[in-house]
Amino acid sequence: MKVNLVENSFEKEESEIEIYITDDIENTKDKELLDLLGFEEKDESVILLPEVGRIYVGCEDNDYDSIAIAISCAIKKFQSTKFESAKIKLDDLNLKALVEGAILGSYKFCEYKSEKKKVKKQELNICVPKITKEMQKEFDDSKIIAKSVNKTRNIVNTTPADFYPKVMADTAKKIAKENNLDCRIEGEEYLEKNGMFAMLSVGRASIHESKLIHLTYKPENPKKKVVLVGKGLTYDSGGLSLKPADFMVTMKSDKSGGSAVLGIMNAVAKLGLDVEVHGIIGAVENMIGGDAYKPDDVLVAKNGKTIEVRNTDAEGRLVLADCLCYAQDEIEDIDYIFDYATLTGACVVGVGEYTSGIMGRNIELKRSIVANALEAGEYATTLPFNRFLRKTLKSEIADISNIANTRYGGAITAGLFLDNFIYEENKDKWIHHDIAGPAFVEKAWGYNPHGASGAGVRMTLEFLKNID
Repeated sequence: MKVNLVENSFEKEESEIEIYITDDIENTKDKELLDLLGFEEKDESVILLPEVGRIYVGCEDNDYDSIAIAISCAIKKFQSTKFESAKIKLDDLNLKALVEGAILGSYKFCEYKSEKKKVKKQELNICVPKITKEMQKEFDDSKIIAKSVNKTRNIVNTTPADFYPKVMADTAKKIAKENNLDCRIEGEEYLEKNGMFAMLSVGRASIHESKLIHLTYKPENPKKKVVLVGKGLTYDSGGLSLKPADFMVTMKSDKSGGSAVLGIMNAVAKLGLDVEVHGIIGAVENMIGGDAYKPDDVLVAKNGKTIEVRNTDAEGRLVLADCLCYAQDEIEDIDYIFDYATLTGACVVGVGEYTSGIMGRNIELKRSIVANALEAGEYATTLPFNRFLRKTLKSEIADISNIANTRYGGAITAGLFLDNFIYEENKDKWIHHDIAGPAFVEKAWGYNPHGASGAGVRMTLEFLKNID
């Protein structure tokens, strides 16, 4: 779907379909017909009147999410036709919401369909009497952001047979080349030499070598230095603590955290942000076999902490532990360090499928992350650490256990586990994003399709754009 910002009056712009987002049909051209057809001005209510060439879509509010959902509904209806062009008047609508909602709502993943449908050349023209410099920038930035989200969705939706650690590393190289980023890829020999035995152990039984990926965007005179760390489990069988068959389905999505980091890094240079950004990903496949790591093993992480393994399906935190240590050892004077992971089913149980859990020690920073997420159109909420859940990670034989001794508060205890690998000087600079809920949902919601949503990309880019 091509989206254009057009300097022309709505009436003069030639298009086959007119789109109207409305919360009141009383003053519309087709009031009587809409009444007869039972159209209601409610969110996600959409109707096509082909004989007059108009699409009406209901919208109950004027915020980002309502507008983005409304335009995505209109675009889906438009895509179901053979019309090639549509137009909408900007008026007082949110330009960012229109652009991102249209691009995100038009997304389809059809790579594995044997019968390929011919891609229709359709375009949406957003009409405005005068395009200002600020308006053009907002339009251009919104296209970059939405396309980076869709790139993230493509990565997550790709099957484990076609996307394993080496492919993730190759994808990072392509993004680096396209955006003039520095790219460093390390394999298992490096992990062993540098004491990253937690990450190394998780991928030990796979035929695919684990990869440590480090992308760097470094503009002149950056205001801040931000490090992003992503869990890149290209597939997670659960290891010897094998998942039930039903729970193994969708585990291609366990790379969503690392994929989000790739999507963010794809956008930062294109947006020209004056922030130095490092993207670090632990690309690993957790499989079973004679060389698999085991419950009862004690692993040594990069910072020297020992970890008792009580469940091999709590593997993402082991990968992140070493990657977080690597980041802090390799990068000086960090201003913020964020990690992203589909870490716990407990987070989904706690806050639902559509919301990310935000954790860390810095209350103000957590609130800022949530505020930027909501501004960008993502749902997020904070989850609080506490001293009593911290005690549940105690191990009798090692420094820490990789799972808690209680079944409750699993999202928080996973975050508290990671806290053990954040150095003291960075404690207030660190945020953990548990994106297990929204990263991959097996039904369409709003402008998100079945499958990957690209969770984490928009909220982080919003934070980086607004950074002081």
